Amino acid sequence: MKIKTDRDTLLKPLQQIAGVVERRQTLPILANILLNARGDELVITATDLEIEMKTNASVHFEGELDFTLPARKLIDICKALPEKADIQISIEGERAVLRSGKSRFTLGILPAQDYPAIEPSASSQHFSISQNQLKHLIEKTNFAMAQQDVRYYLNGMLVEVRKGLIRAVATDGHRLALSEVECHTEQQVDFQVIIPRKAVLELGRLLSDVEKDVLVDISSNHIRLNLGDTIFTSKLIDGKFPDYERVIPSGFDKEVIADRDELRQALQRTSILSNEKYRGIRFQFSPGRLELLAHNPEQEEAQEEIDIQYDGDELVIGFNVGYLVEVLNVVESAQVHLSLLDPDSSCLIEDKNAPGNRYVIMPMRI
Repeated sequence: MKIKTDRDTLLKPLQQIAGVVERRQTLPILANILLNARGDELVITATDLEIEMKTNASVHFEGELDFTLPARKLIDICKALPEKADIQISIEGERAVLRSGKSRFTLGILPAQDYPAIEPSASSQHFSISQNQLKHLIEKTNFAMAQQDVRYYLNGMLVEVRKGLIRAVATDGHRLALSEVECHTEQQVDFQVIIPRKAVLELGRLLSDVEKDVLVDISSNHIRLNLGDTIFTSKLIDGKFPDYERVIPSGFDKEVIADRDELRQALQRTSILSNEKYRGIRFQFSPGRLELLAHNPEQEEAQEEIDIQYDGDELVIGFNVGYLVEVLNVVESAQVHLSLLDPDSSCLIEDKNAPGNRYVIMPMRI
């Protein structure tokens, strides 16, 4: 029995699930993907025991067949084949043979019954959100997630649903990103979950900028998203996220408006000579003007000056230039609004074109 398809039909779902497959895995079978052929549908599953993604491809096949194949090798073979090349896959003994034109590849297989599956407990909350809204939430906040922090609950994104709003929050303890969108949910839906960093990044790649709904089910330890052709499941981080609303500062007496692109370009130039380890830049605000100054242990200096809208007292404050640039990369407005108080207080950055997006950056000593 041969599974027949073409290179493009098979490659697209394989590339979707590729990021889930761990390059360094504890179990050999996790380097494989599970393939379930049922008539004209081939269901493809990948997992790393924390995340599971199921998608499908159209094939020509009669009967049922379950097997696993090495994920990276299969993807690389499909990439290397000509566009729209015909593909035939058959199981011959303890090997799988993939044929395309005059090419022939023999791959090792592992038993399908040994492939691990993630089985979430019963759903306790559910709601729907459009793909483009969920993609927006992720893109506007994911850069602020921690990476391998001992405070494990920071290595992910908080998703909060309440009172018709869905809010995404990410922080690494030095900066915070918050984005929220209105959403039609049942009145009693009210919860917080923390989605792990890898799952957030994979979701960001998986989602499209379309209005098609995603059905989201939340259980005690998993989140499952149904995108129609693809089902994405991830474990949740079991921990308490910081009270982020207390972190968002208020009571400002200094408001700055700057051209987003001009400020970003000036920061990128100045950062070239900043300390590579601390990335600190001195901001000196004075009426109508912002002066940027960076220096490094080699006694090199960079200085920039840009025009701004500001009529308050002179203020000198230090920030990590990387944090500022990452915020400016996702701000949609042509002008960026910064709210400040004093050299020891956090800065609030708001996106006037997208009022649901707010960013907080802690100062640093220069």
